[in-house]
Amino acid sequence: MKLLSRDFTIVEKIIILVLLVFLLGLAYFQFVDRPVRNALETAASEKAALTTELTAVKAKVAQLEKMQSEIDSITKTGAYAKMPSYDNSKEVYKLFNDVLGKLGYSINFSSHVKSGNIVRWNISMTFTAPDRETVKNVLKEITTCNYRCLISDLTITPSGKGGSVSVSTTITFYETMVGATTNVGLN
Repeated sequence: MKLLSRDFTIVEKIIILVLLVFLLGLAYFQFVDRPVRNALETAASEKAALTTELTAVKAKVAQLEKMQSEIDSITKTGAYAKMPSYDNSKEVYKLFNDVLGKLGYSINFSSHVKSGNIVRWNISMTFTAPDRETVKNVLKEITTCNYRCLISDLTITPSGKGGSVSVSTTITFYETMVGATTNVGLN
């Protein structure tokens, strides 16, 4: 049985040649072109993701640099408040007496509230001042004192007596448990 004992004709050779070229093209497409295109698409999508991430990181770095420059500026001017160790009550009482001493005032001290190493102490107060400038000075003295605090719920109303005003506010003082000698009175 001799199947290939004869020579191929020109037409058969051309058909075989076309078939071989077609098979080579198909093999190239399947094993070279398609994997390379998939790798390029994957690389392009990873590039886009990395570009987005780089933009976010650059924005974060810019924000951190801005924050650091603000911290440096505050440190240079000395306009920062320390966070004292827990129970700073006596110093806060003295601060209020010094700042509000000649004004009519009422203070309501709430309990200290501990959250992790931070202690918050909300203080509600009302006082009467002869004018708005006095209120501004009182609030400035409290906020620029040596102890970290935050003023909230501020209400200023005229009291009707020669420009005097009544002030109602809540001030939150912050303390830390680091270096604290007691934890009595904490919630």
